[in-house]
Amino acid sequence: MASFVTEVLASSGKLEKEDLSGKISKMSRKVEDTKEEVCDMMNKRYSDFLPSLQASEELMVQVDEVSKEMDVLKNCIESEVQQNIHVAVAENAKLKQQLEKNTVIITMLGHLKEFHSAMEDFSKYLLEKKYVDAANQLERARAGVDSLKSWKSSQLPLLSALSSELTVQRENLIYHLGDEWKRLVIWKIPSSKEPAGLKSFLKVELRLSHVCSKDSEAKPPALLCCVLQALAIQGDLQHKIKLFSQVLLKTMLKPLVMYPSLSVRVAEQPGEGTIMALQCLEESHNEKSTPLQVYSKVLLVLRTLHSHLLDVSIGDRKLSAILGELIWEEISQCIIHECLIYSIPTNSSQLEKYNTVIRETEEFEKSLKEMEYLQGDSTELLKYARDVNCHFATKKCKDVIVAARKLMTSKMHNTIKITSDYKLRLPKLPAPASELKVKQESAKDDITMENTKQLSAWSLRLPACRISESVQQLMELALGTLCEAVGSSTQCALQLFFTVRNIFQLFYDVVPTYHKENLLKFPHLAAIQHNNCMYLAHHLLTLGHHFRAHLPQPLSEGVTTFVDMVPGFRKLGAQCFLAQMNVQRAELLERLSTAHNFCNLDDEDNYIAASKAVRQVIHQLKQLGTVWQDVLPVSIYCKAMGNLLNTAITEVIAKIMMLEDISSEDGEHLHTLCQTIIEEGPLVFIPLAEENKNKKYQEEVPLHVRKWTTFKELVIVLRANLQEIVDRWADGKGPLASEFSSSELKNLIRALFQNTERRAVALTKIK
Repeated sequence: MASFVTEVLASSGKLEKEDLSGKISKMSRKVEDTKEEVCDMMNKRYSDFLPSLQASEELMVQVDEVSKEMDVLKNCIESEVQQNIHVAVAENAKLKQQLEKNTVIITMLGHLKEFHSAMEDFSKYLLEKKYVDAANQLERARAGVDSLKSWKSSQLPLLSALSSELTVQRENLIYHLGDEWKRLVIWKIPSSKEPAGLKSFLKVELRLSHVCSKDSEAKPPALLCCVLQALAIQGDLQHKIKLFSQVLLKTMLKPLVMYPSLSVRVAEQPGEGTIMALQCLEESHNEKSTPLQVYSKVLLVLRTLHSHLLDVSIGDRKLSAILGELIWEEISQCIIHECLIYSIPTNSSQLEKYNTVIRETEEFEKSLKEMEYLQGDSTELLKYARDVNCHFATKKCKDVIVAARKLMTSKMHNTIKITSDYKLRLPKLPAPASELKVKQESAKDDITMENTKQLSAWSLRLPACRISESVQQLMELALGTLCEAVGSSTQCALQLFFTVRNIFQLFYDVVPTYHKENLLKFPHLAAIQHNNCMYLAHHLLTLGHHFRAHLPQPLSEGVTTFVDMVPGFRKLGAQCFLAQMNVQRAELLERLSTAHNFCNLDDEDNYIAASKAVRQVIHQLKQLGTVWQDVLPVSIYCKAMGNLLNTAITEVIAKIMMLEDISSEDGEHLHTLCQTIIEEGPLVFIPLAEENKNKKYQEEVPLHVRKWTTFKELVIVLRANLQEIVDRWADGKGPLASEFSSSELKNLIRALFQNTERRAVALTKIK
């Protein structure tokens, strides 16, 4: 059959317009017929699923022939239109529009042909397990469908059926690839219901199958490479590797870092593949693995994976690089927090040895870069290892603060004796260069500049007392930390110095709060806390001066000082002891309040109550004297006991002076009670454990009890007659006049003696 284009071109002259119009009409009908036949065939194939192989092939041939005829006719018409552009622009434009519409339809039919061909090839390659080719054909089919969707005028009912078919076949391919992956990479992990621990990790196993790999050289098998590349083409590789990385981290890499006794066993099984399993060779006595042990175990796992699984190129990258991006941040942080942080030295003398760990870390990262797990020059892991000075200072500071707080919250009553010749054991430090120059210059001078008046050897000495053992250990901890700062880098020295300051600030804040109830409840602890604060304040005066010249700048330029903290500690100690003194003073006054104001002592009940109150006061003071004995410094002890005894006798004096009528019997009872205080009062002064040394302080009671002489004069007056009282007044110059005012003495006389002429005469002499 002669083609339509051949008939059109048969004439050798110009085409007649009527002839051209008729030919185009025939061509349009032919295109529409072909379109209907193609759509019918595609519907039967992808929508109705009817077998029509021979018909589809004939139809494809017909599509090709029509397409060729259209090209020839298009060229001919365009040439004719150009020649007759001025003659029949409007008519030719209409004809060209009709031709372009037909061209669009032919293009769409070409895309349908492309889709059909791609899907046929996809099915063939999938059966042959040529997954890469199958994935490419699927992408080719996708491109055809996308092209059909891009035509705005396209309203093919078949389009949804083609998209559905494409989705079904993609899921089919993904399923086959996933099935292959499961047979090539097999995980054996413990049940999620089983508690995580060393025993559960011993069940972890990873099997890498070597199906179809006959090479003796260790490399991923061809089928595995094909599967991975096909997954990459379909965009599902990242998800697959991400899931693999999560299982790898959770069940293998992290446990190897966290458990020192855990190791990995790699075994080659002929015909089956490579097996990696976790095993526990022996119980490790170390709580944490060394960096070298961790690096060795992790590298063994990653090398095995690289050889049998990850050494596959995906585009311009290796699969190992993809896995590295997914696991590196998490595994490096695990190594830092579970291994490197514990390898940081605890003292500066071990810092030089840490260079070995830095080299091991560098070698570890170098190996990872060779296998392309790592990209770039430096990572957080290596930076952490290289910043050992900073981490050492941070770790040291943290350990010091923790140790200090533990000491502060320990029991305070475990004490040690501080004698008057006690000296803090300061470490010997090398003399700085500035000091050596001064010594050399002073040695050349023959003139001795010495003051003839020297301070006593006891000047600036801490008085004998008892302090908490924990406070002495706290001071030793501070000294040790400052010694670490000597010779350290500037940053390290600054951190350590201010950590020592933080220790003392922490003591200032923590101890009064933590021991608050006990400090008020137990006078013994209050005295110890007072001594502790004074002990710290005493040594803080010179602590900075001892280390200043040996520390780097700016610490050596005057920043190194603790003097500013001294007033705070002194105030803290004084406040604590004064609070306890107020508690004791309140108890004394409460006991004396039960004496019924010492009135009507001729009544037996009143006398018994008053006598009991006096005995309780003496007993309380004796108990305090015993509790504070050998604890407080002697001077503080005498002041404290004198103050409390003074409180008691001042209250007794006030109560007696308030009495308006004192019978002779009452006076006798009052004298007896007061005499008891005079006799027993000095005996509460027992600051030293050796009894024979306390007599001196018992004789010095008037020095410490301000109202002692007044009290003794009152006791004399209670038994004296009027003449004796007048004689002791001695016209305002006697001992009574120095203790009582004239009005006080007159009131006392009126209470003791009846209103007689003799009393009146005596009162006139009291001026």
